[in-house]
Amino acid sequence: MSEYKARFIELSDEESGQRLDNYLMRVLSGVPKTRIYKAIRTGEVRVNKGRCKPERKLVAGDVVRLPPMTIADPSVVKAIPDRWSSRIERSILYNDSQLMIVDKPTGLAVHGGSGVQFGLIESLRQMYPDQKYMELVHRLDRDTSGLVMIAKRASALRELHALLRDDGVDKRYFALVSGKWPSHRVRVEASLQKSALVSGERVVRVTSEGRRSVTDFRVIQRFRKATLIEAKPITGRTHQIRVHAQHAGHPIMGDLKYATEEQLAFAKTTGLKRLFLHAHQLRFRLGDRHHEFESELDSELRGVCDSLSGHG
Repeated sequence: MSEYKARFIELSDEESGQRLDNYLMRVLSGVPKTRIYKAIRTGEVRVNKGRCKPERKLVAGDVVRLPPMTIADPSVVKAIPDRWSSRIERSILYNDSQLMIVDKPTGLAVHGGSGVQFGLIESLRQMYPDQKYMELVHRLDRDTSGLVMIAKRASALRELHALLRDDGVDKRYFALVSGKWPSHRVRVEASLQKSALVSGERVVRVTSEGRRSVTDFRVIQRFRKATLIEAKPITGRTHQIRVHAQHAGHPIMGDLKYATEEQLAFAKTTGLKRLFLHAHQLRFRLGDRHHEFESELDSELRGVCDSLSGHG
């Protein structure tokens, strides 16, 4: 066993812009996430002598109090499985001093959490121990595949978050939805609100009390009982594309949370074993450089489309 002693740390300019929980996971490497969140909740962690929530954005000059923490021997910290590290390494499409683009495989969470020991960001930090700063710019659901941005400087994170707020990042997804999506349905605008079931499962519903949410849609190809569409989220809410598709009457195929039993049964007949949602395109300008990235459908998702084409 080893210990972190209580200490006070003043944030530098380069560290500005991080969420409190993400910052603590980096500086308290090896401390279980549950212990870190408990320290925030109970007020053991303080920012400028006050209590804060995990999502508090830290800025340069903030003084963070870190409580004493006991951790296991670093040599026994759980390593990410080789199969994931090698797969993630093959999925890195771009990597410079400010930015990394990863083509995330389905089944990998972007970050660890409830029931998830490690995610993409924890894996990358373990794979690149000399890289002092790595933060998710945005998130994808665990079952959604495709392009994810990782900031390697706090200044890049701030700039990309500003672009996301002002629709300066063109993000597009491929989704296979149930039924015949009408060509005239090019935009869904419906306010969304997150809630939790008794089981703790997180769900999102359309409600007038929710946050304004907008998604643009375009038909790519039609099949029997299904339509391949491109979705462009204008706002960035949790499960936005999935719930907007459901709200339009055409849930995404393979969506265990928002599709009906009948729709899920049909999806199985096509060989689909996952959510058919793939982040396939990113376009944005960072500094004076224009970036454009694309990721095609993997063999499983292409096979599903081929199966539906064969049905006539």
